[in-house]
Amino acid sequence: QVQLVESGGGSVQAGGSLRLSCAASGFTIDTYCVGWFRQAPGQERESIANSHSDGQTTYATSVRGRFTISRDTAKNTVLLQMNNLTPGDTAMYQCAADPGPCYRLGSYRTTWGQGTQVTVSS
Repeated sequence: QVQLVESGGGSVQAGGSLRLSCAASGFTIDTYCVGWFRQAPGQERESIANSHSDGQTTYATSVRGRFTISRDTAKNTVLLQMNNLTPGDTAMYQCAADPGPCYRLGSYRTTWGQGTQVTVSS
């Protein structure tokens, strides 16, 4: 069974850091595009960070320079290090994986995690 399970969310004060983990099972992430999305109440889901199978990473402008996506292939896990958090980062964070290129992330072949909540207080 193909599955993604996130962990590491929680509450933190502005300026703090959190690290989210996304454990994959039923497949290996090596050849997949993996990414993180977030959705705040009343807003559309936003793609914030992608890790391409060739090692390239891309970020949304809103998080570039503060967030880092990485892969721990030994643990088949995708990580999102979030630094200098602001209240604007408060959202439900989901990881996703697609066997195709990253521009297909969100397609019918994409696997989604259940999400983990991040709340940043001022």
